[in-house]
Amino acid sequence: MMRHGRVVACVLVLWCWCVLNGVVSAIDYKDALGKSILFFEGQRSGKLPNSQRVVWRGDSALSDGQLEGVNLTGGYYDAGDNVKFGWPMAYSVSLLSWSLIEYQQQISSAKQLAYLQGAIRWGTEFIIKAHPSPTTFYTQVGDGNADHQCWERPEDMDTSRKLYKITSSSPGSEAAAEAAAALAAASIVFKTVDSTYSAKLLRYSKSLFDLADKYRGSYQVSCPFYCSYSGYQDELLWAAAWLYKASGNRSYLSYVLNNQGWSQAMSEFSWDNKFVGAQTILAKEYHAGNTNLLKYKTDAESFICAVMPGSSSSQVQRTPGGLLFIRDSSNLQYVTSSTLVLFIYSKTISSTQTRGVQCGSMFFSAEKIKAFAKSQVDYILGANPKKMSYMVGFGTTYPTKVHHRGSSIPSIKKVRTKVDCNGGYTYYNSGSPNPNTHVGAIVGGPDVNDQFQNARSDYSHSEPTTYINAAFVGSAAALLA
Repeated sequence: MMRHGRVVACVLVLWCWCVLNGVVSAIDYKDALGKSILFFEGQRSGKLPNSQRVVWRGDSALSDGQLEGVNLTGGYYDAGDNVKFGWPMAYSVSLLSWSLIEYQQQISSAKQLAYLQGAIRWGTEFIIKAHPSPTTFYTQVGDGNADHQCWERPEDMDTSRKLYKITSSSPGSEAAAEAAAALAAASIVFKTVDSTYSAKLLRYSKSLFDLADKYRGSYQVSCPFYCSYSGYQDELLWAAAWLYKASGNRSYLSYVLNNQGWSQAMSEFSWDNKFVGAQTILAKEYHAGNTNLLKYKTDAESFICAVMPGSSSSQVQRTPGGLLFIRDSSNLQYVTSSTLVLFIYSKTISSTQTRGVQCGSMFFSAEKIKAFAKSQVDYILGANPKKMSYMVGFGTTYPTKVHHRGSSIPSIKKVRTKVDCNGGYTYYNSGSPNPNTHVGAIVGGPDVNDQFQNARSDYSHSEPTTYINAAFVGSAAALLA
């Protein structure tokens, strides 16, 4: 027994040395993955299911859509507010589905498959409801201006649930095409799980793509909150790429081939700009033998070269602590989306003849690209100058004064009296931590100097969003390989 004890002690000492010297990672990516998915349950709108794990939330917005005689209950609140913005919601669903498609084995091994499928389906059910006719798509529920003047729990919400929609005469190609992409990607997720539902998703996806493409026009409905800056060509390519992947219909392949001229080299991937996403999907098709998609492959690799440190064509600034920094407002949304693409592209090229990307005089192997992506995930989870996790509830130090209405006001299950629009500001202005820990929420993140205030009023840095988390899910899963 004594000898066995010495062996165990030696193993523990060796493991600790490895952790301290970076040989073994002490970060629990499985825990991070589970919490990043759990976050979506805290963002749910509508009638909550019996399986709901985020128990400080309650039913909310049960009459959404009644103003025009449609059922628009369900879906997700966008961020720390109580508005349902269809465009970024669909983008979040697209990213969740992409993550599951690429890393199903890892997600399944972490026992998160059913939870992620549930998160995707909560979004797709809403998107289907929002497309009641071939020429109509509801893109927003709630008045953003009115909502942003209030601080109240979604369960108490009494601000206008005004509806916004696009039609054949009032188009918004970006929103419709993104919804098409989301449903096409989700149809792949459910193909072997529920073939009937998968077929329904694909049918609605095709209809939304037709609405986006036939009645072209830039989406300006929800401005000033989500305005289109990159135009709609990126969303059309992104949707067509997913529809080809989901259906195998070569008309969608012809679409992306005939419109290669739209593709542009980019240094960001975001809710507004989908070029990099489409390029990454189509580059995989190029490597699979569709060599006439070379333009997309070239542009995808331009993105890799733009974000990789040491590249002669690097375009993205980094903080002193090494975090990619694209812009100050909610910067982690660009970090998590970039990281997801880096992981997926490194996976794509690891089995090719080149096994890497040439950026001028620098060659980045698939492993180097993956290593840099890992450094970004590690930064978010605590390997940073402040030694704090930017995921709520992960690690020992994390944001406690998150800019999030429902999280910052005591649960309706504890304080049953209504907290009205103005009454909520008592909690907003409080210096105390949020009474509800919104586990898994990834906030906007630190500034360009790696500094973070942990202030509820600092929404640019302390507000979580669905699309920050959605992009992170695939990155956490990739590190379980």
